[in-house]
Amino acid sequence: MLAVKDLSISLGERPILENFVMDMPQGEIVAILGQSGSGKTTVLRAIAGLQCAQSGEVHLNQACVLCEGRCLVPPQKRGIGMVFQDYALFPHMTVQQNITFGIADWSKKEQQNRLSELLDLVRLPQEMAKRYPHELSGGQQQRVALARALAPRPGLILLDEPFSSLDSSTRYPLVLEMKSVLKSEGVSAILVTHDPKEAELMADRIGLLEAGVIENWQQLH
Repeated sequence: MLAVKDLSISLGERPILENFVMDMPQGEIVAILGQSGSGKTTVLRAIAGLQCAQSGEVHLNQACVLCEGRCLVPPQKRGIGMVFQDYALFPHMTVQQNITFGIADWSKKEQQNRLSELLDLVRLPQEMAKRYPHELSGGQQQRVALARALAPRPGLILLDEPFSSLDSSTRYPLVLEMKSVLKSEGVSAILVTHDPKEAELMADRIGLLEAGVIENWQQLH
């Protein structure tokens, strides 16, 4: 469902990615493991359509969305969900409003059904729908962020260091929960992280990214 071919991105004279290559089938969870500055977030931004390139291609479901470095399909039309490090929830909106933000064109009944389904899926009480982000713990906010990303039923979820602000006692159980949610929805996902344990718990396959190049892939499952 995703193919990245010879993707090269530079910032000024500094190369960020060099001939980056990656393929993944539907339903696979891939982790890209690397230190800060290795280019892992740039990979996500290019796949999402937030970053153009000097060269290379990105194909989603056999359609070329980035070709010869040019973005051909805007982010909102790529069928991709994103979960960020800082959750990026709308502070003035309730949990319900945050989760249903991307499905505002659905009927009210469809929105309510999907909201209820997602709250159960991410293990949040239904009554939490009326709360605001500042009333939630970090782990609860991350569950809401995942539910919001899943709401429109995307084929691919991009996870940009989503657990890094949580302590280890909260982080690793949540990683396993999120993996279970993604598998139950049949969604492909790419996690970028600097934490090897997090990558091993979440992913079917891990790629080590160094200086803009995947040094090796490790198949886990």
